[in-house]
Amino acid sequence: MMRCNSYPPCNNAGTLGTGPHCDPTSITILFQDQVGGLEAFVDNKWFGIHPQPNTFVINIGDTFKALTNGIYKSCLHRVLTNKEKDRKTLAFFLCPKKDKIVRAPDNILGRQESRNYPDFTWSQYFEFTQKKHRADPNTLPDFVSFLNSNQSNI
Repeated sequence: MMRCNSYPPCNNAGTLGTGPHCDPTSITILFQDQVGGLEAFVDNKWFGIHPQPNTFVINIGDTFKALTNGIYKSCLHRVLTNKEKDRKTLAFFLCPKKDKIVRAPDNILGRQESRNYPDFTWSQYFEFTQKKHRADPNTLPDFVSFLNSNQSNI
């Protein structure tokens, strides 16, 4: 999937163009203009990801986190608007096939380690983010709770 984003200028300092969330996809490849506004949450602080010419920002998403049994963490991030300039980005979202089972491979697990996430398909998770729970920091844990509650309909 690919999405073009445009964040118009806003006079109110600190206005969010996109609230804090982790991408539900596997990997996001982001090309951003030179305006800035992307922030990542690290060590309980927000840090600006300053644009560099001719570079991409790579975010690990929740599906990749589940595929690696939590070895790789999804990136909590947000976007702030700029007071004077439009911010434009192109986001490329890499996702499994809709019917593909998302499951950490056996060789990633230690001898005594169990899976942290139940098996699910990308279509289940995507539908959950569209109908039940928009992407935010708790989307994957809430989805796991939803699956474990044996609710059959999303």
